[in-house]
Amino acid sequence: MSYLAIFLTYVFINNFILVQFLGLCPFIGVSKNSESAIGMGLAVTFVTGVTSVMCWLVYHGILLPLGLEYLKTISFILVIAALVQLVEMVIRKISPSLYKALGIFLPLITTNCIVLGIAIINITENYNILESFVSGISAGLGFTLAIILMSNIREKLELTPVRRVFKEVPIAFISAGLMALAFMAFDKGLLTNLGLV
Repeated sequence: MSYLAIFLTYVFINNFILVQFLGLCPFIGVSKNSESAIGMGLAVTFVTGVTSVMCWLVYHGILLPLGLEYLKTISFILVIAALVQLVEMVIRKISPSLYKALGIFLPLITTNCIVLGIAIINITENYNILESFVSGISAGLGFTLAIILMSNIREKLELTPVRRVFKEVPIAFISAGLMALAFMAFDKGLLTNLGLV
């Protein structure tokens, strides 16, 4: 699969939020304003890109040669936890306001299904290290696209009269469902029509 095909697959066709429904906790929790949504999206993109490479190296450099493939999930979780701690320290130093805006959701990147999911998919799909990096970045950018779209919708909904029963989370889930329906228009046929498969 070409790098462009991998990019299109994880941003549009198999978007982790809108197609696979992974990582919904930060998606709903941080998408109330655009600034925190962009910050969270970039943090997740960075983490998915770096962990994809690190997990590939751990799997192919340590686990596979030693016959310990069955330890991949726990090994990947340890790599992800260490990298998220690093990202958290960097954001705290560089942008204290963003660190406060992200709040509890920044450490939750460790348990975000997207990060572990893309690391396991890279191994399952037998991607090389560069393809793993591209798929990790693409999955993060797909998350970023979805969370920015959602934050814009939610900011508009704050100014729109909504029945009390639908305020906050219910209308967010309804909006996410409508976005997911729109993303269903992207399928593998897109890659075939573009000549990428």
